[in-house]
Amino acid sequence: MPAATAIHFFLELAVILATCRLVGLVAQRVGQPQVVGEMIAGVLLGPSLLGRIAPGIQHNLFPAGQPNTVLYTTAQIGLVLYMFLIGLNFDVNLIKHRIGSAAAVSAAGILTPLALGALVAVPLLASGIYFEKSVTLVMAMMFLGASIATTAFPMLARIIFEKRLSGTSLGTLALACGATDDAISWCILAIVLAIHRGNPALAATAIVGGFLYTVVLLTLGRKALRVLGATSDRRNAMTGPVLSTTLILLMTCAWFTDLIGIYAIFGAFILGVAMPSGFFAERLTASLEPLVTTFLLPLFFVYSGLNTQIGLVNTPTLWAVTLGILVVSIAGKGIACSVAARLNKVPLRESIALGALMNARGLIELILLNIGLQAGIITPTLFSMLVLVAIITTLMAAPIFEFVYGRHRVAELPYG
Repeated sequence: MPAATAIHFFLELAVILATCRLVGLVAQRVGQPQVVGEMIAGVLLGPSLLGRIAPGIQHNLFPAGQPNTVLYTTAQIGLVLYMFLIGLNFDVNLIKHRIGSAAAVSAAGILTPLALGALVAVPLLASGIYFEKSVTLVMAMMFLGASIATTAFPMLARIIFEKRLSGTSLGTLALACGATDDAISWCILAIVLAIHRGNPALAATAIVGGFLYTVVLLTLGRKALRVLGATSDRRNAMTGPVLSTTLILLMTCAWFTDLIGIYAIFGAFILGVAMPSGFFAERLTASLEPLVTTFLLPLFFVYSGLNTQIGLVNTPTLWAVTLGILVVSIAGKGIACSVAARLNKVPLRESIALGALMNARGLIELILLNIGLQAGIITPTLFSMLVLVAIITTLMAAPIFEFVYGRHRVAELPYG
């Protein structure tokens, strides 16, 4: 019944928010950002811990079916709103100063993981326990390469926000590279799914539709959206009609990009970039950010953690393979991006810090892995191994960043 679902959902929210708050405080005490604590909180509340020590409580608290669907839907709303805010405060002009560096780092963050993923996929596919039997070598290569190439873009954005790098040269460069690499990774995933389903139109729709959406929104759309900024400036306030119009546009863009096969967060992010800056952006951020970051966004991280089962990696061989994939992932993403940045004359400390941020995979990879698992591309064994890689590389990001860059950083003004 709807009333019973609502009552149960309130309990879920209370437990999730309390757990995220407690784990987040512990994470901050050990030098990790709040967002890492929220990711770990999801794993703790899922079958990996709570499901092992109190399976009855875990099942009753987070049952399958309608309550889980409500949690998932609410989490998606929070994620879409957050990525919209990130785009809203993303200054495209900043990246123009480092367009060469951004292109080089993005290319390294895609091509190197694809190459290394292709090499690793050969023995994994031959073993017969990591990919489903219907998966071809090309599909295995592309999927593993895409999973290694993924950057935890929402997590990256929040780390940049918490480290007060928003609007700086390094922060903007990292966001631009992360957004580009994730967009390409999702396009690769669309191709893999199209091959798996025997429907090339799915990949064409995702890639062509995503490209046209971006171009139209950042050209004609940007001009049309200026009326929202002008209205806010004229009335010196964020009025109800302007706010409702903005939210209607946001949900429409999220729906459209999900419909064509590109994840909704990219539709939200591009719309945010196309929105007017200045007073409009400042007031809209002030109106939405507290609720989104403290209430809605943690639901996304927790929901993803509820689907993680770390206990499936339970033999020395599996742990050895997991370690090998971890090393390949770090080399293909973190080291490759650092080297590419340094070759483009980015200072050494910034290059290593950028590589550390790009190497974090977090829950965006978990989403990609869940899609692969549900589509019958990877087995639960490989799923669990890649989840561990995502968690470890994400945990590495903040300490490495702080060691090589954060502690040496003086009060940096926005670039330009």
